[in-house]
Amino acid sequence: MSSEKHTNALIHETSPYLLQHAHNPVNWQPWGDAAFEKAQRENKLVVISIGYSACHWCHVMERESFEDSAVAAMMNDRFVSVKVDREERPDVDQVYMTAVQLMSGSGGWPLNVVTLPDGRPIWGGTYFPKERWLKALQSVYEVHQNEPDKVQEYAQRLHEGIKQSELVELNTAEPDFTVEKVQLIYQNWVPKFDTVEGGPNRTPKFPTPTNYQFLLRYGHLAKNEEALEQVKLTLEKMAYGGIYDQLGGGFARYSTDAFWKVPHFEKMLYDNAQLVSLYSEAYQRFKDPLYREIVEESLEWVAWEMTGPDGEFYSALDADSEGEEGKFYIWTKAEIQQIAGEDFELISDFYNVNSKGLWENGHYILLRDEASDQLAEKHELSEEELQQKITRFKEKAFAKRARRIRPGLDDKSLTSWNAMMLNAYLDAYKVFGEENYLKTALKNANWLLENQLQQDGSLWHSYKKGESKIEGLIEDYAFSIQAFLKLFEVTFEERYLQQAARWMEYAKTHFEDSINSLFYYRSLQQEQLIAQSQEVYDNVIPATNSIMAHNLFVLSHYLDREDYREQAHTMLNQVTDKLYQYGEGFSNWGQLLLHFTYPFYEIAISGDEAPERYTEFQQNYLPNTVWISSTKESELALLENRHVKGKTLIYVCQDKVCQLPVEEVGKAVVGIYQ
Repeated sequence: MSSEKHTNALIHETSPYLLQHAHNPVNWQPWGDAAFEKAQRENKLVVISIGYSACHWCHVMERESFEDSAVAAMMNDRFVSVKVDREERPDVDQVYMTAVQLMSGSGGWPLNVVTLPDGRPIWGGTYFPKERWLKALQSVYEVHQNEPDKVQEYAQRLHEGIKQSELVELNTAEPDFTVEKVQLIYQNWVPKFDTVEGGPNRTPKFPTPTNYQFLLRYGHLAKNEEALEQVKLTLEKMAYGGIYDQLGGGFARYSTDAFWKVPHFEKMLYDNAQLVSLYSEAYQRFKDPLYREIVEESLEWVAWEMTGPDGEFYSALDADSEGEEGKFYIWTKAEIQQIAGEDFELISDFYNVNSKGLWENGHYILLRDEASDQLAEKHELSEEELQQKITRFKEKAFAKRARRIRPGLDDKSLTSWNAMMLNAYLDAYKVFGEENYLKTALKNANWLLENQLQQDGSLWHSYKKGESKIEGLIEDYAFSIQAFLKLFEVTFEERYLQQAARWMEYAKTHFEDSINSLFYYRSLQQEQLIAQSQEVYDNVIPATNSIMAHNLFVLSHYLDREDYREQAHTMLNQVTDKLYQYGEGFSNWGQLLLHFTYPFYEIAISGDEAPERYTEFQQNYLPNTVWISSTKESELALLENRHVKGKTLIYVCQDKVCQLPVEEVGKAVVGIYQ
């Protein structure tokens, strides 16, 4: 018999976040028709509360309000209350986040909205302490009771605003894609650089990997050393900072300060996937061993802590343990002294167990700086001896930390985020050639095909312990197509390309807006929310539409589909006005613009030694390229009639014109980006 005093309808859900609220005295309902039908029958307003398992302030509001009997009594008596996991239902989150931003000018999580029984919002905000929450609910309830016509009118106006905000008007102007426009993006961006600590010149600081991927590629193509230096500065500062787990690998979601020192301690799969890809690509350009170290440690963390039994990847680690943010990761000086022993002075210097690393309540966050690399001479050690001592401390400290109460694990697996990490493993394999990375990627790809692919060709969105649920959203198709195109690139197996092409056709049939060529977030065949949205802003996760535009561009080369290239071109044109002015909000679109403005190459390799030639190519940084390779005859346009027995030939093509084939990588590289 359960010892819990309360149990609500969330007990039947699989989401860890929803299950956290299953024993609240609030009579939570999961998102679905039943909750809104109940509100209609009882003529009640609906409270929609949206969060996620690793959200610190979501936990705080739960403790303060949703576990409180007085709050629960009001919510149960006067409202129908719905709990939503934003990671399971990003479509729901996006619509109501837009509503709150329109009402208040800002948003965040927890996201709390009050709606009419039909789902149209009338009030909203983010975190509220208990008394403010009760007061707000009372006010909304009274206004609805006393002035229902006024509330209906406001709901209608807000609803219209949401619908307008979520869609993109067709841009009928002729595309103006030039190198000068790319330079304009950069010039408008430069004043927002933090040229001392890296990243943006504001707080909090999010890594936003696509921003630095754009700056890396632009800096390389335009030979802009200032852009490249900003990338190097940012990557080093993040790697040395508290935002990076110096013992266990992996990045926290963001830094609360300008110095990358104090993180918001939650670790998200999607951040680390993109950062692995970014550091891998940066290594390819700069050959900095620090970048390789970050990739290796981060993927060790993913393998150890974020990977399920069938190769699926989990979603997140909580910021809190024992109800305290960051408690798992921080240290007292006495703890460090006990572990380091006679090496304490060295360890203190290396990890800043000093005023720089001091956080609060006598606790330290381990972080490095440039001086950490010059400690061997100060402590009269060889580089090898220094590294041995640091490694020994890390191993002992990691083992001690492992005995602490761990942060909560969100062990659901999302198709989109899994595809991002699959792509990251492939990027790391491509650059470093570590076979285990490819093995892990293939296992995850098989998991995705066996569990998330439905018989009609569609995808499920979420998975946990053998149960797949929630119809796929455009993000699931966008990132899965991207990952399977990368699988085709690195394995040469055409079945991955064919699967990516099938998903693209499915997405075009079910998600595409025939007017502006963009994709809706939800399938047009699914029951609709109060507004259909088209995601175009590149945020901590790039916009699904920018990913889809990239996918169309790549598929246009592989499949010789000019219509796909034209659609990518049209999609890019929908956002150019904002892109040119606000590059940091459209940086993945900016990377696509580089494809249209700088020389873009198709590199085809055919022959028995194609794998060796492809691997050799990856010693070079060639960002504006698409790769296609085969050890046998192929009917794909870029490989057709190019297989010559006994030879491995390399074809470098641009705008459907190919140079004479060569057999040596060095000769093929000559002339590219020179």
